[in-house]
Amino acid sequence: MEAKCRRKGNKLALVLAVPLIVFSSSRALGCYDSIISFGDSLADTGNLLHLSRSDGRATEAGFLPYSETYFGRPTGRFSDGRLVIDFVAERLGLPYVAPYYGDDGGRSVEDFRKGVNFAVGGATALDVSFSEGRGMGNNFRNESLRVQLGLFKELLPSLCNTSSDCKEFLGNSLVLLGEIGGNDYNHPLFMGRDPEEIHDFVPLVIEEIVSAISDSRVQTRKNMICPPAALIG
Repeated sequence: MEAKCRRKGNKLALVLAVPLIVFSSSRALGCYDSIISFGDSLADTGNLLHLSRSDGRATEAGFLPYSETYFGRPTGRFSDGRLVIDFVAERLGLPYVAPYYGDDGGRSVEDFRKGVNFAVGGATALDVSFSEGRGMGNNFRNESLRVQLGLFKELLPSLCNTSSDCKEFLGNSLVLLGEIGGNDYNHPLFMGRDPEEIHDFVPLVIEEIVSAISDSRVQTRKNMICPPAALIG
């Protein structure tokens, strides 16, 4: 099964650049048992909506026309329909990935064994403390990539019991690490900061993402996709 999934995993990775290649094929069906997702609004399936409701603050993704063309109601997705992660789940024959914070799709361990999404709209690769230390604080919660990985590590023992169980679970899971990093540049740009200053953030953002890829607890490189950040400029 490992060799079989490796071929499918490579095929799936190609989809993000050429979507029709994978979505027109059924060979990805049954290859993975779950999806583990980290990222920002491009992958958020409801986390920011739930957090905003808990904080008593509104988010635009909680109102129509967001999600209306497919789900018929706001789901917290920053789209009028489905996201890339939703199409990937469909092609793999898996349920839509449940947001870690949300109540849409359930929050039982059994639900999360089929997929769990830590992506939060507005999330950054670098911790909020980085921005605050440079006088660029914002109103977003600290749901950085490091925080998301920490939440996954806390959840993992409930998804698998032993090291061998966890290795098997991760080996049968597709990890989507990103898109993330765009907000590290967007937030200061919207604040009017000098682009030359922001340019210096690039190696730090890359280092943070590389560190996450190399993390031993999510090290399943055969089954990992790292979508690139959206073009800015």
